[in-house]
Amino acid sequence: MERETPLEPDVAVEEYLAYLRVERGLSVNTLAAYGRDLQRLTEYFEAVEVADLRQVTPASLARFLRELSADGLAPRSQARRWVAVRGLFRWLRSEQLIQHDLTQQVRMPKSGRKLPDVLSREEVRALIAAPGVDSPLGLRDTAMLELMYATGCRISEAVNLTRDRLQLDQGLVLLEGKGSKQRLVPVGGFATVAMLAWLEDGRPVLDARRNKPPKHSPYVFLTQRGRPISRQAVFLRLRQHAESAGISRDLSPHKLRHSFATHLLEGGADLRAVQTMLGHADISTTQIYTHLTQRHLADAHARHHPRG
Repeated sequence: MERETPLEPDVAVEEYLAYLRVERGLSVNTLAAYGRDLQRLTEYFEAVEVADLRQVTPASLARFLRELSADGLAPRSQARRWVAVRGLFRWLRSEQLIQHDLTQQVRMPKSGRKLPDVLSREEVRALIAAPGVDSPLGLRDTAMLELMYATGCRISEAVNLTRDRLQLDQGLVLLEGKGSKQRLVPVGGFATVAMLAWLEDGRPVLDARRNKPPKHSPYVFLTQRGRPISRQAVFLRLRQHAESAGISRDLSPHKLRHSFATHLLEGGADLRAVQTMLGHADISTTQIYTHLTQRHLADAHARHHPRG
């Protein structure tokens, strides 16, 4: 009987990443993260001389988890890597390359989930006011901050936003999230005004400086040279404006997303509606924000109740 070809770990990982890219449509950044997490797995199998994934046992996977702990990784980072490993083995089972998904027999140690850091409403107002509106760049940054806070969009969704996805006459924007999934999100009055000011008075100035084809960029947010703004530039401008606003904490675009969700729930928004606007596939991801709003209610009770 002819011997079965070994299912080499590095080859299996490469094919799984190709599946995620082609079939699932994951972004370049997400694919890179999966690749890094699974590289640690292939290195482990190489060290213990496992050349065929059909030879893997639940005990060897449990040892891999202990190795992650020994690496000094935070519990959340360990959990993220285990999610990548579990996805790989589930895919192998669905493709009938292995008989059993062994990850079902291995339990990842539970870790406490850190609550996201959010801005107060006063901090958001100060941050959005920081760029000013007396220059094209000020109009751009004001519009960008207003949009990110009004819609809860990810930084990648903001920098990749094109003009054809704006429906400002209806107060809507079409965002494209993970896996190329699209969703319509309300923009709100303040963000609509800021976006119109940028599109009418600021953006044409920067777009005219473009010296590469096409003559007019399709992207909403541009640099001084008329090119699409980068993630790194958004991070830098955000931190500059945070400093001007007197916000001393480390600030990232994702904290605006956290603030958007938390402030909506504090105001009485439905959890399912917030899930839809954030583009979360699973409502359990959105439920983290309910812990923040519960803490907000507890603080309000302690401050204002006569027996608090």
